[in-house]
Amino acid sequence: MKPNKRTLPIVVPAAAVVAILVTGCVGPVSPIGADKVTTRQAYAQVESNALRSGRPSAQTVSILHRFDLDELAARQPEEAVRQLHAKALTTGERSILFALAEMSYVAADRIRRSVKPWDSRDARDFYLGSAVYAWLFLFGESEQAPPTAFDRRFREACDFYNYGLGLALTERRGTNAAVRLESGRRRLPVGEIELQLDRSRLASGLEEFEQILLADQFRVRGLSVRNREPGVGAPLIGISPLNPEFNFRPAQPVTVLLRGPDSLARLSATNLAGRLELYPAFDAVTVTVGNDEVPLEIDLTAYRAYTLNQSHIWKLGWAQFLAPAERISSRLILHQPYNPERIPVVFVHGTFSSPVTWAEMANTLTADPVLRQRYQVWSFNYGSGNPLLYSSADLRSALSDAVQSLDPQGTNAALRRMMVIGHSQGGLLTKATAVDVGDNLWRLFSTKRLEDMQISDAERKELRRLLLYEPLPFVSRVVFIATPHRGSYLSGNLARRLAQSLVRLPGNVVGRSMGLLRLTSGSEVGKFTHGRLPTSLDGMSPKNPGLRAVAEIPVAPRIKAHSIIPVLGDGDPRDGGRDGVVAYDSAHVDYVESEFIVRGPHTCLNLPATIEEVRRILYLHLEELTR
Repeated sequence: MKPNKRTLPIVVPAAAVVAILVTGCVGPVSPIGADKVTTRQAYAQVESNALRSGRPSAQTVSILHRFDLDELAARQPEEAVRQLHAKALTTGERSILFALAEMSYVAADRIRRSVKPWDSRDARDFYLGSAVYAWLFLFGESEQAPPTAFDRRFREACDFYNYGLGLALTERRGTNAAVRLESGRRRLPVGEIELQLDRSRLASGLEEFEQILLADQFRVRGLSVRNREPGVGAPLIGISPLNPEFNFRPAQPVTVLLRGPDSLARLSATNLAGRLELYPAFDAVTVTVGNDEVPLEIDLTAYRAYTLNQSHIWKLGWAQFLAPAERISSRLILHQPYNPERIPVVFVHGTFSSPVTWAEMANTLTADPVLRQRYQVWSFNYGSGNPLLYSSADLRSALSDAVQSLDPQGTNAALRRMMVIGHSQGGLLTKATAVDVGDNLWRLFSTKRLEDMQISDAERKELRRLLLYEPLPFVSRVVFIATPHRGSYLSGNLARRLAQSLVRLPGNVVGRSMGLLRLTSGSEVGKFTHGRLPTSLDGMSPKNPGLRAVAEIPVAPRIKAHSIIPVLGDGDPRDGGRDGVVAYDSAHVDYVESEFIVRGPHTCLNLPATIEEVRRILYLHLEELTR
């Protein structure tokens, strides 16, 4: 049958169009073009690399394409690394080293995802290769100049080095982020390297750590910022053995640096050694590489969050108030190894609280490189249900003992520029480090002179410690935050009676208190206590004659004092202002150098305004020391 002549012109052109579309010669949409997208989407394409997206960056793709290794890299990235290694040896080009660092990381990730027990490949070999190639790209010898800070590959190479090194040191196929630091021969994608561990920069080597974890395998929560100083090195978390009294494992930040070879050719020919160097993150700033000072990568938040992730710590506050007899004794805690060149800043917590309440402030302030290099953070932990007199005396004793132990000759200037910062009841303890009470307290307890008392020398010494104290000679500045100098309006008779029935005081405090109660019989203090054992709420009662007597005593002339007072609402704080626990009239004192009003509740420690005011005072302290 003959075809219909009228339909033929329609059918033939349609078939031709289909053929053209199939062969890709012409199409309704151009296969190459530029599509309008958001800035974020465009940035993601430009910044894409193996760490962000799991795919090689444009710079590495161009190297792969140049040597016709695109398909091989997609199928067998390990083999692509080996062939690129040979190209780098032949050409000596620095840019190929960057591609090697990234492709080694890609290969390592692919191997790591293989969980087959019979697979003999070790992802750590390629992670270590990524770090070594990145080191060579950044610092190795080459006819080509090293990358500048404007080269995108510069920061990416630092990241491949840091993350690759950290993962290379973890346990094989481990899931708990545990790191093994040891000397020995290690395989690379091509060849081997001899690692030599140098722990000399740690005060007590690695013996102080029960376990070491990779900080980059933890995500921080609960703190507003993760303090990360950019540089080279893998941040670690050193975990100390269980502290039986606190029932938690303290942690310290450490950074490990692999000092790699100076050239790929020399490494390939001789299997040169690489040195693993450990640095305490609080002290580490830079390392010397060739003629350059290179900053170390440090993480000053992951270790803190790990420590605070232990649930027992969060139970200390209420437990130490209700049952100080069953909890830890009052003591000073150094949150970092003692450094004689740094000024101690001592945080003193309040009622129902513990040192963890300072975590946000400490984390934020240590992010400031100037403050971090000039100060060291200490805190005082105590049973906040204990009588105020005993907690105040314990703080003074703890600080004095620490100074005597750390500087028995009395020659360290930084140690004698100490700043003490107290919140709520902790502010009252803080004031006890800065005032000369004379006999103001003693006269409230007895009408006799201490020397005329028929008591033992030990009892006389204890009474002097509690009631006749002077400003500590090494304290030069104090900060009161939400401090009830004239008492808290919540510490009324009902609250005091409840505390007396609920709080179980330590046996040694009970014994000393009973003796003190007998001493106060008939005195003004005796009338206030009615012969009952006092708790901290008695100490903070507006009716407490001892608190009223100390409230109006100014700090010593040589000591600078500052007040930070939270007030709820927007009204004039002098017009009945309160923070929910303490009234403005109680927190206000005339003898401070500055008074800062924070619009917020009594628990104002984490508010940015509070932290920023503390930062200002810390800088002021440094400025005045140089005048």
